[in-house]
Amino acid sequence: MVTIDETAPVIVRLSTEIDAPLATVWELHTDIASWPTWNTDIDEAEVSGPLMPGNSFSWRTHGLEITSTVRELVPGERIVWGGPAAGITGIHVWTFEQDGGHVTVRTEESWSGAPVEAAADHLGKALHDSLDSWLSHLKSRAEQAA
Repeated sequence: MVTIDETAPVIVRLSTEIDAPLATVWELHTDIASWPTWNTDIDEAEVSGPLMPGNSFSWRTHGLEITSTVRELVPGERIVWGGPAAGITGIHVWTFEQDGGHVTVRTEESWSGAPVEAAADHLGKALHDSLDSWLSHLKSRAEQAA
C-alpha cells in the first residue's frame, strides 16, 4: 500500500463526512476531467487514457501546472497519486468509506523538496487551505447530486 512521505517537511491530513452515496462521491472525485466544473480552485484537468496505476493526468491549480501519476487505485475505496511540480514532490492519498447514509473522505498529502524546506510554514498553510477547500467543494457537489 502506497503512503505519503512521513518524513516530508509538510504533511496535511483532513477529512469530511458527505451525505451522499459512495458511488456518487467516488465518481465525482475520479472523473478528473470534470474537476474544474465543481472545484473552482482547479482551472483545467486532462486525463490521457484510463485512470489506472502508472497513468498520468495533468491539471492546473493556483498557477501551478501539475502532472500527477496514479500510484494506487482501489475502486470505491482509495486512490493515490503524486509527482513533482515546481520543485515540490507531492504524494496524495485519498480514502473513501461508506458509513450508513454518509461517506467519510480522508485526504493526506505530503510535500517535500527544496521549496518546501525553505518555506514549510507558508506552504503547509497553503496546502491545508487548498485541501480544506477541495473537500468542501466535493461535499457540496456530491450532496447536490444526491
